[in-house]
Amino acid sequence: MANNQRQEEYFELIDRLLHCPNGKEPEVLDSRSDLLDQDFIKTLIQVATAMAHDDNQEASQFLMFIARELSKQLGFYPDFATPSSAIKE
Repeated sequence: MANNQRQEEYFELIDRLLHCPNGKEPEVLDSRSDLLDQDFIKTLIQVATAMAHDDNQEASQFLMFIARELSKQLGFYPDFATPSSAIKE
């Protein structure tokens, strides 16, 4: 698949996320799980940054939240809230 085509699919998925009913985000993401990779997360952050610069803070924060949660699920972002093991000294 060409990079431009994949990028377009990322943008389409982001648009679907922005317009889906509240709580349906997991279903939207599951419907295109083939796109859930590190490049999708980078695209989410780029779009969120652009939205923040366009004074669309709510959408920007939403996309950053999705990017962070996906990063955790895919193992790209450490989840410090749940300790994996206790460190004993």
